[in-house]
Amino acid sequence: MIWVLGLVATRPDWPIMLPFVILLVAIALAPLIAQHHWERHYHKLCVALAGIVCLYHLFVAKQCARVVHAGIDYVTFMVVVGSFFVVAGGIHLRVKSPSGAMRNTLFLLVGAFLGNLIGTIGASMLLIRPWIAMNRGRVAPMHIAFFVFLVSNIGGALLPVGPPLFLGFLKGVPFGWTLQNCWRQWLLTVAIVLVVFFILDLVNLRARKRAIHESEITQWRCNGAHNFLFLFALLAALIAVRAGWREPLMVLIALGSYFATPQGIREANNFTLAPLKEIGWLFLGIFGTMIPVLEYMEGSAEKLGLTSETAIYWATGILSALLDNAPTYLAFFAAALGLHHFDINEPSQVADFISKNGGELIALSLGATFFGALTYIGNAPNLLVKTIAEHGQVPTPSFIGYIWKFALPILIPAFVLVSIFFFPGSASVAPGQH
Repeated sequence: MIWVLGLVATRPDWPIMLPFVILLVAIALAPLIAQHHWERHYHKLCVALAGIVCLYHLFVAKQCARVVHAGIDYVTFMVVVGSFFVVAGGIHLRVKSPSGAMRNTLFLLVGAFLGNLIGTIGASMLLIRPWIAMNRGRVAPMHIAFFVFLVSNIGGALLPVGPPLFLGFLKGVPFGWTLQNCWRQWLLTVAIVLVVFFILDLVNLRARKRAIHESEITQWRCNGAHNFLFLFALLAALIAVRAGWREPLMVLIALGSYFATPQGIREANNFTLAPLKEIGWLFLGIFGTMIPVLEYMEGSAEKLGLTSETAIYWATGILSALLDNAPTYLAFFAAALGLHHFDINEPSQVADFISKNGGELIALSLGATFFGALTYIGNAPNLLVKTIAEHGQVPTPSFIGYIWKFALPILIPAFVLVSIFFFPGSASVAPGQH
């Protein structure tokens, strides 16, 4: 593709972008090649690579403002993700089991909506254990794959309460903008994936019916329901409170939830801070090493061939699947702004871009959120769900199996339809057009 060739052909200051490439390759391959060593040392690699880039920009390039911006964005990102993670971990759902295909489909639909309200990480943490429990006796790798598709990724494409859309919100995208402009694409994609799941789950149910024990039936129960109030308080703070006051308030809300919740509820969820710590270290490295990449993308959109909504949609999507959708979203957002000579760190210019080039923002928002479901490394909750399922002795797709058996044959056709219906023959965007 043109944008790949452009990336290879134009490499200004490429040595300082190497830490970013090294980190993303390590995230993708190290857990597969040397899992034990990765688990012991990944945080050291993240700190070292981020430190190299930040020190370069502080003392060599003399660009202190970019380091400060990256630091502020990282802290805000972790406060939001961490707050929803902690509060969701205080809600323990017991669901009626065994479950049929229709109830499973409705559960995933509710999970997709919930991914917008409490973030895909919070929704994944809240629902993955009930999802496994309600399919006890017949849970298959496809149940984990479709959960990742809808709850951990596609579902969260409407509101910026988690990665990657929250990064756009930090840069000035209005809170309800994606809901107003992306709901049709979201509805089409969710409907397609749910129909496919219903058919496959119906086949699975008929094939595994003898393995389901009626004695395992339980009733619906929710322990820690008061934490839903804390969740809505977090959402209100995210929407209504200005930066600087928002972050401390969200931390206080999360602490209030933690101390107001009996320990037994979190123990029933097997709640620990280990997944949050892992995300924290990884995104420390990502935010730190992305500084020169963002700078490069701001001035290189035309060279990379990102001159149409279709190109932006597919380029953002493919890289979101291969790398991580949060930093990819931010990088392509910077590139789209740079194509029109706007600065991503100037809210007034971001607002001007949105008012005149909204189609490009729709394309990159959908590309980042949807395509993050193509691999386990495409979005933060994906590996989290896989790990929880494996600890529960649940059949889970392998890294390659997830891609070839589920993601490519099911998701790519849906994404193609979105491209055809909503970005048909996108007109080329001339640099400087406003």
